[in-house]
Amino acid sequence: MEQAFSSLWPWALALAAVIVPNATPACGDTLDLIKQRGTLIWGADAEGGGPFVYPRDDDPTEYQGFEVEIAGILAEKLGVRASFKQGQWDKLPDLLKRGDVDIVLNGYEWTPIWAERYGTTIPYYVYQLQMMVRANDDRFQSIADLGNVTGGRPKIAVLGGSAAQTYLKNTFKEQVDLFVFEGNVNAMRAVELNINGVDATLQDLPIVTYYEQRFPALRRLDEPVAPGYYVALTRLEDTRLLQRLNSAFLESLQDGAIPAVLEKYRLWNAMQVQRGLLTNEQGSFRRDLDVSPSVDDSSLSQKEPRAVMLLRRIPLLLQGAVVTVFLSVISMPLAVATGLSIAVGRLYGPAWLRRVLGTYVEVVRGTPLVLQLYVIFFLLPELGLSFPPLVAAILGLSLNYSAYEAEIYRAGLQAIPRGQMEAALSLGMSKSLALRRIIVPQAFRLVIPPVMNDFIALFKDTAVCSVITIEELSKRYYIHAQSADAVVELGIVTALLYMAMSYPLALIVSRMERRLAEGAKH
Repeated sequence: MEQAFSSLWPWALALAAVIVPNATPACGDTLDLIKQRGTLIWGADAEGGGPFVYPRDDDPTEYQGFEVEIAGILAEKLGVRASFKQGQWDKLPDLLKRGDVDIVLNGYEWTPIWAERYGTTIPYYVYQLQMMVRANDDRFQSIADLGNVTGGRPKIAVLGGSAAQTYLKNTFKEQVDLFVFEGNVNAMRAVELNINGVDATLQDLPIVTYYEQRFPALRRLDEPVAPGYYVALTRLEDTRLLQRLNSAFLESLQDGAIPAVLEKYRLWNAMQVQRGLLTNEQGSFRRDLDVSPSVDDSSLSQKEPRAVMLLRRIPLLLQGAVVTVFLSVISMPLAVATGLSIAVGRLYGPAWLRRVLGTYVEVVRGTPLVLQLYVIFFLLPELGLSFPPLVAAILGLSLNYSAYEAEIYRAGLQAIPRGQMEAALSLGMSKSLALRRIIVPQAFRLVIPPVMNDFIALFKDTAVCSVITIEELSKRYYIHAQSADAVVELGIVTALLYMAMSYPLALIVSRMERRLAEGAKH
């Protein structure tokens, strides 16, 4: 026994060597850990693009952007080097909590909610919000015109969870319709191409400055509004790190290092002299209340009991579940019908049709669903073919699943003995009649279990549709789990809703499989 334990020690030590350096010790000090490690690990999402973090043209494996350079300045002040960690933008705070990154530095606007949950540094940039509309749209001459449009409410594209979304909700309330996108470029393209009737987009000024040359069909509307602050986030307990970062920011602002970076990326403007530098006892930044009207402070002034707050969000999750069910129930029959037609064509059609359908199946199966949705929703409008989000989602899901259903049905059709088709033809039936009356019904009986399993999977794959502004169940969860700081509680509710949708189907599949097995015995 002792020999067995001793043989495990090398493996245990090796595992510890892998795990321990990457973990944040519960009782440790992150600043000391950074210095011991020799790296400041900062989290950001390169998908957001310029001017924040984006790949270099000459070497796409390396990144550039004003936040990349600011991270390098901070690391230099700490006597270490900067190490970039990629993460999905709205999940970066979760990476920070887990200890995967030391700080989050990626255009996070200071809000009372972030200040409650994380350490917030002094600002490294004072941003403003800039409205953009189509250059040939004369209905809008100022932002105020958005609330005075006849013939329907204007549709405005925003980035989910952004200050722009909060500003529009607070300023225009029910006067505009908001369409939430997961990328700034996608929002601008939606306006440019008038996708789903989107009229305008409200973006952070740095994003407009960087991308406006790429969208010559858009113009700025009015002057920038609603100034606010970009801050870096730390864990609440990392007070020494927070204070040291504040010192590094202050030194870099005073010695001209950060202003030089902002000048380089055409981001320096008069607002930068209004930078607030107030901090509380722990070192967290305190907002200058005269600057940032886009922030909603009601969450601090009117605290609700946690149970009430959760109960308010459950109906929103239920609404998302309804969207999920709708997408699945409409998409799956279309996928089955299309897949069956493809399978029949590949087995009984002419040679040229078999090649075309075979290519379709391989292309659809070989590309991700998210890319197919992107092509349908964002690229087809450039060819003059535009679909509303729900239609685009149904089209994408049904086409994607049709390729898989085609292979299932092809296997089912091939399982029917060839002699049955020959017998039907010898009785004077046409090939199409034999397929309808003899072959397909038997194949349909065989493929019911795998098709139903795909149906269950489709409920979960609807989550991908959030890239084209669909707020189904998982998207509603991501939105409200962060804002309510209820990742676990709302996660349990969301999981139960998915179970409520899929478990009855799983029971049906099991019952069908038992009946088929019993039928095979007789």
